[in-house]
Amino acid sequence: MASKHILHIEDNPSNRKAVQHILRMTDYELTEAVNGQEALDALENVSPDLILLDMQLPKVSGFDVAKRVKADDRLKHIPIIAVTSYAFSGDEDRAFEVGCDDYVSKPYRPKVLLAHLRKFLEKHPSVP
Repeated sequence: MASKHILHIEDNPSNRKAVQHILRMTDYELTEAVNGQEALDALENVSPDLILLDMQLPKVSGFDVAKRVKADDRLKHIPIIAVTSYAFSGDEDRAFEVGCDDYVSKPYRPKVLLAHLRKFLEKHPSVP
């Protein structure tokens, strides 16, 4: 079976490194974007199996990225896991309103993050 591909969109280098470290234990392929615009540009060329999306991003917010992905017939099947910080109460509800399929909170807990990823990566085929 082919490795599943995750697009991780996160502006904080420490959080990107945390996800890289957690995913070392898996065979998931990882592509990273550091802001919302970079993510949208990447989605022109790649079709990941899952998007792990920080909601508080520079340039284009995670909320806007999620809205655009879910409005695009080519991408709308891709599950989006919103990443929220405990500091931003209300992000969780807003994430679901714009089409996110699930959420996880930062700071990351490896077992929790992997459980959320597996829930979608084992459920959704690579090609719609």
